[in-house]
Amino acid sequence: MNIKITVIAAAILALSAAAQTPVYLDETCPLDERVADALYRMTTAEKVAILHAQSKFSSPGVQRLGIPGIWCTDGPHGIRPDVLWDEWDQAGATNDSCVAFPALTCLAATWNPEMSALYGKSIGEEARYRNKNVLLGPGVNIYRTPLNGRNFEYMGEDPYLSSRMVIPYIKGVQDNGVAACVKHYALNNQEVDRAHVNVLVDDRTLYEIYLPAFKAAITEGGAWSIMPGYNKYAGDHACENSRLLLDILKGDWEFDGVAISDWGAVHNTEKVAANGLDMEFGSWTNGLNFGASNAYDRYFLALPYLKLIEEGKADTAMLNDKASRVLRLIMRTEMNRNRPYGSLNSPEHYAAARRIAGEGIVLLKNDGNLLPVRAGVKKILVVGENAIKMMTVGGGSSSLKVQREILPLDGIRANASAKGIEVAYERGYVGDVTGEYNGVTTGQDLRDSRPADQLIADAVKAAREADMVIFIGGLNKSDNQDSEGCDRLEYNLPYNQDKVIEALAAANPRLVVVGITGNAYAMPWLDKVPAVVQGWFIGSEAGDAIADVLFGDVNPSGKLPFTFAAALTDYAAHATGDKEMYPGVAGDVTYKEGLDVGYRHTDRLGKDHVNFAFGHGLSYTDFKLGKAVLSESKIPGDGSVTVTVPVTNTGDRKGAEVVQVYVRDVKSSLYRPYKELKAFNKIELDPGKTADVTLTLDKNAFAYYDPATAMWTVEPGKFEILVGTASDDIAGRLPLAVTTPAIWHD
Repeated sequence: MNIKITVIAAAILALSAAAQTPVYLDETCPLDERVADALYRMTTAEKVAILHAQSKFSSPGVQRLGIPGIWCTDGPHGIRPDVLWDEWDQAGATNDSCVAFPALTCLAATWNPEMSALYGKSIGEEARYRNKNVLLGPGVNIYRTPLNGRNFEYMGEDPYLSSRMVIPYIKGVQDNGVAACVKHYALNNQEVDRAHVNVLVDDRTLYEIYLPAFKAAITEGGAWSIMPGYNKYAGDHACENSRLLLDILKGDWEFDGVAISDWGAVHNTEKVAANGLDMEFGSWTNGLNFGASNAYDRYFLALPYLKLIEEGKADTAMLNDKASRVLRLIMRTEMNRNRPYGSLNSPEHYAAARRIAGEGIVLLKNDGNLLPVRAGVKKILVVGENAIKMMTVGGGSSSLKVQREILPLDGIRANASAKGIEVAYERGYVGDVTGEYNGVTTGQDLRDSRPADQLIADAVKAAREADMVIFIGGLNKSDNQDSEGCDRLEYNLPYNQDKVIEALAAANPRLVVVGITGNAYAMPWLDKVPAVVQGWFIGSEAGDAIADVLFGDVNPSGKLPFTFAAALTDYAAHATGDKEMYPGVAGDVTYKEGLDVGYRHTDRLGKDHVNFAFGHGLSYTDFKLGKAVLSESKIPGDGSVTVTVPVTNTGDRKGAEVVQVYVRDVKSSLYRPYKELKAFNKIELDPGKTADVTLTLDKNAFAYYDPATAMWTVEPGKFEILVGTASDDIAGRLPLAVTTPAIWHD
């Protein structure tokens, strides 16, 4: 009897426990049911508490209910080292080094979504291993001006290219149970006065140029979080902007994730409470170098928000929406027991970084086939500070602490040594000899006491004695170069590098210039230099990846994701010198150029104004595009058409080419750019081989945004399909008729 009673009692207790088990802990239940159950159990104070930070990079969960908090980490090129709880200084950890992946300009230059998927998977594994829940990246702000110090973190000037490249990155990261946080939404196109500048842009330009990549990240990539920028749009800060956050993001795009503020980007409790931001990080800090300890309860979404709720001055439904989104993020990440474990500094990650870098490096010019380095070269002179300077430290929030970084000079020497080639080095110029950011130091001593003229003279003397010269210069991660918080001051290369290049070209005609930059720059010496390579900031494997291309172990296949114009005034934002267009007047910057961003403007100017066009990139082999064919000569406005083009590798080595399809509206009721990228495909071919590339154009390829109706519109009429390998290299033109209109809401 006692045993029976005990068994029954135990069963009753088990049933009771089961009945009381929170649904939010049961991963077999639908996600929204789990979120609703957790929300029901929370107090108002607990709901508010999970909306703001508790340290520089973390937010609290609900300890009473066993709901964990969230840990964020900066990206988007690697997992940032840990900092102290309340400060930006290093935590002093010894296990937070990472692999530095190439900057996103390099990823975009691959023009290969498969590389984007590999990138996202790899960096997501590193974030997961470090137990980070939110990776603050990728960035997809459009390249409007080459002066923007943060362009190296983004994916170029074209909304279609950025849209296609961001989606696989997001999916790769989130497959690891780590949320991608797409940034900086939206119109964060300059660092000058970034915290307050008010962007004035017409609706059509907003929807056609500056929003598509964000939309793709949300509606196709399924991003779990997004970061509004520091700037204002139409008078309101992005973090407090109801049109961006409520109308477009959560309304039109049906975003179910979390809008997370940039660090210190919130300014007003009433606005942030009502206008769609969900989590606040980093107020009382500029996001770079100062902050206030123990300020978290004073955040705008902390006690001031709770007070508004308690006084009935803020909407509790909005509070519940914010808290629900944060709970959903927690359950997708930290509370997801099925997440993989991740990995850190693995051989696979270094291999991925090197592969992406090699595919993103762009061969801009190669007169006389100077590259790859050929038999008969016995001595190479390498010149330039960027050959010996670590680039993974500095530049702002993307600064990293790496396990290793192979320098260009070391990569070249290792590759050359295996081929019996001697490599000498000369500095040529002295730029930035520092190497520190937030307590991470490179440990390099780059000081050189020689005068500038002596540095050049020494380099010239050595150049005359070499069979070949490789100049490795460009920009770096210092203030007013490629760096968060400030823009470049000029379009020319800094530190008088143009003079160095001119002198080297006069001393040795076999000169290669390798630019390590995240931005375009002037090339007044271009006619005197036979070979130019765009090397980007490419992270841990920089030296080996550059050497792979220079010596031909990798056949370059990168294409420019933005235009290299001849002069700053060749970019639309700078064409007239109108300060209202850049950097702004009285706090307002006006995008008067409208749709004419990048190649949409520069290609109309002619070749004298463009050094290298959008989509340009050479190979060590040759390709020929055959006659392109359309599947249909006429389509309805809501239909689609395929373009098939045969591609032949006519050279003598294996290589890859990117087929680019642009659409031209022959006659439109509204102004349209002459051509716009609407499809691309990268194909690798053995020498002598031919393969067909087929690309699809749907209704979006023919549409424009009509601000009068707030609708996307396809007009009936004549179109041209332009097929080529760069925006200025069109091999074929195909006429197409659209027979009926199409109209739809975003």
